[in-house]
Amino acid sequence: MTRPLISVMIGVYNAERYLAEAIESVLAQNYRPLELIVVDDGSDDASGDVARRYGDAIVYARQENAGNGSARNHAVRLASGELFAFLDADDRFAPGKLELQFAALEADAELDMVFGHVREFVSPELTEAQRATVRPPAPQALPWPAPNLMLIRRESYGRVGPFSEVVRVGVTVDWYARAAEVGLRSAMLPEVVLERRLHLTNNGLRERDSRQQYLHVLKASLDRRRAQNSPDSPDTAPVSGGDPRP
Repeated sequence: MTRPLISVMIGVYNAERYLAEAIESVLAQNYRPLELIVVDDGSDDASGDVARRYGDAIVYARQENAGNGSARNHAVRLASGELFAFLDADDRFAPGKLELQFAALEADAELDMVFGHVREFVSPELTEAQRATVRPPAPQALPWPAPNLMLIRRESYGRVGPFSEVVRVGVTVDWYARAAEVGLRSAMLPEVVLERRLHLTNNGLRERDSRQQYLHVLKASLDRRRAQNSPDSPDTAPVSGGDPRP
């Protein structure tokens, strides 16, 4: 039986040091068929050169800098798969991630999306002085319902809609809150599916001046919940947790 195509999407901005590891972690997955889409969000380093070295193994596109949400949305427009997965350019898929998550979706036709656990690590190129400025990794792998740990059905993603292009941080919080609001059904696997890199230019650090936007994202979610729970609105699923970290 022909298995569904999985589209894996990476948005990259100035991550030339890490992008190859992210790409290799996708290409090393044992699941097939697979397509990998890399959208360069206006990088001014060699990220584009790194991506283009992979030739026909990936789909590459470039856009003017507009933020991670915009880069992901661009990738979605290019995607052909029946299933979607997302990866940040500085992180890595764990071996076997896609196969594990596909098996969970295949076993339960009512599931919309599958998550898993994340293991954090401090990027090895950092000096001791630099390591002191980065928060320590979590001591154990943690369950994390964030889009870059997710495998989701294309039609389920469409029920939620695109990532926000208004905020520079809080993009994943906003998307997951909307997914919960429309009642998507999810499962959390016990296995590690993502290795999250801690380094000097994580998005939450790079966009430090925009971190107040987390408050706007959370307020918007609360406002939607109040509207949906009003006597004039139908019942909907309650919002559960989102990505608590930058």
